[in-house]
Amino acid sequence: MPAEVILIAAVTVDGFIAKHSLEVTAWSKDLHLFKKQTMGHPVVMGSNTFKTLSGELGGREVLVVSRDQKPKNILSSISHDRCFIAGGGKTYYRFINHITHLYITPHPYVFGAGVPLFDGDLTEELELNFQKMIVVEEETGIYQYQYEVIRT
Repeated sequence: MPAEVILIAAVTVDGFIAKHSLEVTAWSKDLHLFKKQTMGHPVVMGSNTFKTLSGELGGREVLVVSRDQKPKNILSSISHDRCFIAGGGKTYYRFINHITHLYITPHPYVFGAGVPLFDGDLTEELELNFQKMIVVEEETGIYQYQYEVIRT
């Protein structure tokens, strides 16, 4: 099982990752950073997220998960020390108890409705420790924020 399970997401300022479950997120400005950070590491995603990809994620093992697979079993099958959870909202929600880090890139958009970052009712709050901020697009105010999840 990976020591680091990193949720990576582009979000709107009102907390949505897409307008609908099959949206191709052309509005995201951090794809170059996503590629750099995930290269060489397994990337876990739900089937709807996989369907929105315009091409293959070369240089990365992609694990497309279904709702009947247990997150712990999926993670146990990964031999790398780091993996990324790349959406969508239901997948983020299902893996929340295993997430060790969050890499979140807020974008200057307000959708008002759509697919939330965590598509489900959270039973407890996550306590986060700020780690780092990376400039994505300074002129438009887009930065990635990296947090470590504090488990007590």
